[in-house]
Formats: sequence, C-alpha cells, structure tokens
Amino acid sequence: MDIYEDERTVSRADLAAWLRQVANQLETGQIFYGAAGTLAVADQVNCELEIEQEGKDEYSVEIEFSWTNPKAAAPAAEPVAEKAAEEDSADEEPTTAAE
Repeated sequence: MDIYEDERTVSRADLAAWLRQVANQLETGQIFYGAAGTLAVADQVNCELEIEQEGKDEYSVEIEFSWTNPKAAAPAAEPVAEKAAEEDSADEEPTTAAE
C-alpha cells in the first residue's frame, strides 16, 4: 500500500538539498511528505543502498529505509476466553483411576 509517491526531474544541487532535508527530518524522528503528511520514524531503521547500471549510459541509485512500528510489533494480549478456561482447569482437583 503506497502512502505517498513523487517523481520528478531536478538539478543535482536540488537533489542534494532534498536529501539533506530528508536527513534532517530523520534525525528529528518525523518525515514530512505531501501537503501535510508526517510519518514517525523508529529509533532503529533497516537501510538498503542499491546502485544499478540499467543500460550503457543509464544508472540508478535506490535508497530504502524500513522499520517496524514498536507498538504494532508488541505481542497481542491473550484472549480472555482462553485465559478463563485455563484458570478453570487449574482450579479442578486431579482425579485418579480409583475414583
């Protein structure tokens, strides 16, 4: 699911300025995009740099950052019904074959 995508041709100087701006935003922990969108960045980030030669005179550089939202990665709470069933079975006295 794409949140935001932008593609344009810019000068090398403008690209460098934009990368500096993104780097400054990463330091603050928020990436700003689009009209008013922001994205919180985790403290630990996986990063990937890919450089390809796509033709005789054509190159591409891809920089990718990814992370997991710490709140989303927290283990889910145990369902109440399962927990209650476990407690009920623990309260029962063990039976023997003689009974």
